[in-house]
Amino acid sequence: MDPAQLRKLPKMDLLLALPVLEDSGLPRGLLRRAASEELDALRKGEGSAPGMDALAQAVLRRALRAMEPGLTRMVNATGVVLHTNLGRAPLAEAARAAWGGAAGYCDLEYDLDTGCRGIRGGGVSALLRDLTGAEDAAVVNNNAAAVLLALTALAAGKGVALSRGELVEIGGSFRLPDIMARSGAELVEVGTTNRTRPADYRAAAEGGKAQLLLKVHTSNYRVVGYTQEVSLSELVGLGRAYGMPVLYDLGAGLLLPPRLLGLPEGTPSVAESLRAGADLVCFSGDKLLGGPQAGILAGRTWAVEAVRKHPLFRALRPDKGTLAALDATLRLYQDPAAARRAIPVLSMLSAEPKELSARAEALAQTLRAACGPRCAVAVESGESEAGGGALPGVAFPTSLVTLAPRDRTPEALEAALRAAPVPVAALLRHGKVAVDVRTLRPGDDEALCRAVSEGL
Repeated sequence: MDPAQLRKLPKMDLLLALPVLEDSGLPRGLLRRAASEELDALRKGEGSAPGMDALAQAVLRRALRAMEPGLTRMVNATGVVLHTNLGRAPLAEAARAAWGGAAGYCDLEYDLDTGCRGIRGGGVSALLRDLTGAEDAAVVNNNAAAVLLALTALAAGKGVALSRGELVEIGGSFRLPDIMARSGAELVEVGTTNRTRPADYRAAAEGGKAQLLLKVHTSNYRVVGYTQEVSLSELVGLGRAYGMPVLYDLGAGLLLPPRLLGLPEGTPSVAESLRAGADLVCFSGDKLLGGPQAGILAGRTWAVEAVRKHPLFRALRPDKGTLAALDATLRLYQDPAAARRAIPVLSMLSAEPKELSARAEALAQTLRAACGPRCAVAVESGESEAGGGALPGVAFPTSLVTLAPRDRTPEALEAALRAAPVPVAALLRHGKVAVDVRTLRPGDDEALCRAVSEGL
């Protein structure tokens, strides 16, 4: 904005004194901040200064946006089931209800039988023992915290042997070696990126460099080709031979046999990992388990007790809502068939192609009626993915509803969907906007159709 236009911008007090703002009922500080931001944006932009009424309305809109909730419900039409940017696992209805029920006073650390102090998370630990076969289990706020706590409690000041092929990095440039450094443990790299043998671990043990053996499931990438890795059962055998504990960072906590969900054979489950003999297994409460974000440590009593008694445990513990939602999710697993139906992640991953095709045809018919000649609507085949650092390289056949707008670009329609009252995250595919029905939840079709109709 040129100097002449800048001089036309009003002073802050004059702007805030306008009736539309003064009588809005909004907090004075909020209006002042909104006015400052609006004026700054005008100063940095081009064009002419708006009239006072238009400027006041712009400030009011900015202030009202600031009053909206910080997190907005969205429609996930991407086909990525565990979409990290959209909050990963949607909760089962039972978990949502449990979270809401814990919002007020609840028996978080209160024993109803005795009237004395109870054990925080005791019910969740009992469910995890029953479902996984672990001797004991504890819960923290996410899996990175679980790994950090396990290493701190079991290996601070000690060497930890880990294959170079398992030096993982998760989202946000968060690297396992960095977590290990913060724990006080010393990383002992063994093997090479693509081939690690039992002899590599033996050399670290016999040379006195390592006192704990760590295995990390490469849940967000695959190493293929000329490769070799030491299985968990082999590593447990080495641990027993040298008197060393074995820690397994499983990442995604699968509680059901993979065949029940149509997942590839060999996808490791928590129970299988514990049966292999790992002393402690760390995994996420969301991802393939389908509950709230949490980090779970399950294994032998001595290892879990060492974790639970460490001062860091209190700093990393989850809140009452997380525990309530996790408890409700785990209870669904007591009936595997019911869990598959009720837990959204499981139902989405196990959805049959015929079911998805029928849903896509029904949605396409509704969209054709809503859009008329403004948009060509078709059903095409496609592929979904698990996402969330789980099942890398595994594609799930799906059905897509594609939208080809006639009077605007696909990019403009996709942007309009994101700007809808209930924002929609969709795909841009071969010059069309694509909607993957696999990740649509009950109630999403109506919001999607409204967003498409208004966005054309």
